[in-house]
Amino acid sequence: MGASKLLITSIVFSLFLVRAWAEEAEIESGVGVDPEASDSEALNRELQQLRSKIVALEYSISDRSRELENRNDHITKMEKIIQEKSAKISILKGEIESLQRKGNLDAEELVRKVHDQAAELEEQVRSLRKELDSESRKRVALEVRASEAKKEAQELNLKIQNLEKANDEQKHIIRKTEQALQLAEQELTRAQLEATSKMKELGEIHGAWLPPWLATHLSYCQDLAETHWKEHAKPTVDIVLQKASEKSAQAQKWLEPHMETVKTKWVPAVKERWVILATNAEPYVEKVSTTTVEVYKASKNTIAPHIAKVQEVADPYFQEAKKISKPYIDHVAGVTKPHVEKARVALKPYTIWVAPAYKKFLELTKTYHHQVEASVEEHLNKYELTKSLATKELAWFMASAILASTVLFVYRLLSSLLCSTKMKTGADNADRRPKRRHADY
Repeated sequence: MGASKLLITSIVFSLFLVRAWAEEAEIESGVGVDPEASDSEALNRELQQLRSKIVALEYSISDRSRELENRNDHITKMEKIIQEKSAKISILKGEIESLQRKGNLDAEELVRKVHDQAAELEEQVRSLRKELDSESRKRVALEVRASEAKKEAQELNLKIQNLEKANDEQKHIIRKTEQALQLAEQELTRAQLEATSKMKELGEIHGAWLPPWLATHLSYCQDLAETHWKEHAKPTVDIVLQKASEKSAQAQKWLEPHMETVKTKWVPAVKERWVILATNAEPYVEKVSTTTVEVYKASKNTIAPHIAKVQEVADPYFQEAKKISKPYIDHVAGVTKPHVEKARVALKPYTIWVAPAYKKFLELTKTYHHQVEASVEEHLNKYELTKSLATKELAWFMASAILASTVLFVYRLLSSLLCSTKMKTGADNADRRPKRRHADY
């Protein structure tokens, strides 16, 4: 503002000086006696030019003064706006400080409340943990009993299977011997029929034109055949039949007591233990399930608002951490990208045949799992004790456990077989002794 006023005053002062100089020049040109008219005309022209310049300067000065006034007005307006905004900023700063103070106080109160509620929840959780520990101990004891009963049932099933296998083998042997006897009897009947037919034919021929010497020879052959049958063929057949009957009787005698013991003792004992375990475990299982559901719902309902508040408070910090860590993550991604691409290119031929095989394996496992799950649900729904437990989650878990146990059983069986073969080969190699070589004399 001060510089613009100085400029205006200097311009006005210069204009006054120019005007005074022009007036003095006119007075001197009118008073002095100059004989030459050409000089006066030149001076007049110069005066006119100077006047026109002065007029132009006055116009430009007036325009500039207007511009300066407009700028001064604009500057004053801007200064007023700046003052108003600075006042608003100071007011807003005061409000922000007051809000920050209030927010700190509210946050401290909330933190205290949260700590109190957390302490109460911790006490509740401790009590619930104690209850859950006691329930889990009871459940573990019941599971141990159930596992022992299952082991006993498995042992009994294995014994029954072994007995059934032995019985099947004995039955197979008996069937083979019976088939051999039937074949021998059929051959004997055929031979007897052929012999009788031939005897009839020979008798007819003998009655017709057979000579006496041939008849005697035929009777002699018949006697020899009968004696050979009685002395050699018949006793062998009788011995074979006796051995087959003896073996069948021995097998039946050997299997009868075992089957009776299995039917009378093992099967009802296993059923009774299973029923006792199911009846004893059902209330505990229901209690544990209800308590766990209640604890989960209560903890969820109490912790959900606090979690939401914590998320709201931690969101800006998380965003700042994200902004700070983003360049580092981008740098690591840029550094590892070529190595990852190289590894992908190197593993691409292997993934071509691995992916379809893996898909087939997944499809097979899904189908078998669905089948086992359906069968488990059917078996659970058959009995009244297990109807309450017949849920999709339990059926899925039991089906997966059955499949996993079968896989583990096959793996253990194969590993035991392979280990036994290796041990046998090692033992055979160890038992071999080097042969003694005799010196050649």
